[in-house]
Amino acid sequence: MNSVSTTPVPVFPSGPILLPFAALGVLMIVAMWKVFTKAGKPGWWAIIPLVNTFVLIKIAGKPGWWMPLILIPIVNIVIFVLVYSSLSGAFGRGAGFTVGIIFLPWIFVPILGFGSSSYRGSYGGQIQPSY
Repeated sequence: MNSVSTTPVPVFPSGPILLPFAALGVLMIVAMWKVFTKAGKPGWWAIIPLVNTFVLIKIAGKPGWWMPLILIPIVNIVIFVLVYSSLSGAFGRGAGFTVGIIFLPWIFVPILGFGSSSYRGSYGGQIQPSY
C-alpha cells in the first residue's frame, strides 16, 4: 500500500526567508537612486523598469540603441559588462571596481551611490573619441 503525504508544500518563499531578499532589493533601489542623483538624473527613474536600464546606459556614456541589445541572449552579458566598465570609469573607478560591480553588485553599487565618488561624466571626464 502506498502512503501519500498530504502535507502542503510551500511554492513561494515567505516570511523569514523572503525578508533578506526584500531588504536587499530596497538597498539596491536606494543605491541606484543615489547613483542616478550623482549623475544629475532624477533619482526616481531608478524605480521604473527598462527606463532605469536605459538611463544607466546613458550615464555610462553608451548610445541609447544598445537598449534593444539587452534582449539578445549572450549579447546582453557583453553589453552589461561594457556598461558597468564605463559606469565605473564615469565615477573615477578602475577595472577592479568593474569586476566587483559585475560579480557583487549588492556591495559595489551602494559603494558607488553612498561613497565619495563623484560623477565625472561619461568616459571618466576624458575626451570622447570621435568616430
